[in-house]
Amino acid sequence: MKRGFRDKDYVETEERLIFCVVGSTHPPDRIISYLKYMPSREGEWGSTLKFCRVIYRYTMPDLMDTLRLLSSKYPNYLFYSHVYHIKMSGVPVRSIRKHYVPETCLSKLMEDPPKDRLIEKLIELVDRLSQLSGVSTKDFGVTGSILLGLWRPEISDIDITVYGYENCRKIKEGILQAFNDEDVPIERLSGREGYEWCERRVRECPISFKDAEKMLESMWRIGIFKGTRFSINPVRVESEAEKYGDRVYYPRGYGKIRAVISDERESFFTPAKYLVEKVKVLEGPKDVDLREVASYEGVYADIAREGDVIEARGKIEVVEDKLTGETYHRLLVGTLEGGGRDYIKRLT
Repeated sequence: MKRGFRDKDYVETEERLIFCVVGSTHPPDRIISYLKYMPSREGEWGSTLKFCRVIYRYTMPDLMDTLRLLSSKYPNYLFYSHVYHIKMSGVPVRSIRKHYVPETCLSKLMEDPPKDRLIEKLIELVDRLSQLSGVSTKDFGVTGSILLGLWRPEISDIDITVYGYENCRKIKEGILQAFNDEDVPIERLSGREGYEWCERRVRECPISFKDAEKMLESMWRIGIFKGTRFSINPVRVESEAEKYGDRVYYPRGYGKIRAVISDERESFFTPAKYLVEKVKVLEGPKDVDLREVASYEGVYADIAREGDVIEARGKIEVVEDKLTGETYHRLLVGTLEGGGRDYIKRLT
């Protein structure tokens, strides 16, 4: 199957705006994405051409700021989706100047002599993860500032992509094994760094410090490798991704629920998806057949397991499945309507 535009790819426009791709499901003529960098004489990123970073925190209020910026200066990168029934940002395919592909970038970096210590660590970390998991290095990529050629060795993190559910499951097992092996320099966030991570979650999300600590306990997708922060970003491949328009989503209000996780296998990805049962509506419309909780906020990805009880707040949507003819409901976390009030908490 032909490779399309996948989650954590980047696209650059004719105006040299750089957008980060969101998810692996897109309209035929646009790529759903958010603005991350734009050219600026005072920019701190890049060499010949300087860029400033438009978004630093991945929260809905910050995303809304980027939408306001686009609305005032580049309205052609906004569109109304008749599938999701919201206004969102997306780059028309005809406006793409360059497509940054994580696995292509990583392959080239691994073939050439390392440019600096950060790239050395990247290559060593990918090799380690491949050995621990049995996943080929061809199924890895590198995203973020390294993919864009904007990294700064002294401060940049290592952001790795992994493709396909089975590969991500194996990587998860390998990292959890490494966390418990003192001979492998792959460590959990702990001590001061763990405390600061929890503090930041409390500032950015409507959760308590104790809730953040529970999240950090299950957080295998971030860690420290030889003193450098890294992240693992699971990405759906085309055969795993929903086709745009196969399911149509209609707003039904805002609500809060308590439910039991019945299946968390798709919670790796963007959007993270949990199937739920024994749903109790605490706030919002009561007459709903609510079958899943989904999240566009990456911090809530893969934080709960089958049998866990969760509490979640977000937008309730009617889902029309065009393939099966079914109609049901979901609760979506990480919405513009929520304005930073959305969350998922693991209660058990």
